[in-house]
Amino acid sequence: MEKLSIYDAKAHFSRVIELAESGRTTAITKRGRVVARIVPAREPVWDRAEVLDEVEAVRRKLAVKKGFSVAELMAAGRL
Repeated sequence: MEKLSIYDAKAHFSRVIELAESGRTTAITKRGRVVARIVPAREPVWDRAEVLDEVEAVRRKLAVKKGFSVAELMAAGRL
């Protein structure tokens, strides 16, 4: 999560909006304390199967010798 002071958020408001469009949250601070959050209007859309296919393609490209299960890595919170 990006943190910006009120001054910086105002000065770079278009950047804050771009972050929200890309699915990221921005915390707005006043004297170092979070006073507001700019959040995406909706959850980013992604296809889980597509992501897993990409992970598998990278694993093959890197020629990982030791086998692993993507599902096990996800369950362990490593992916």
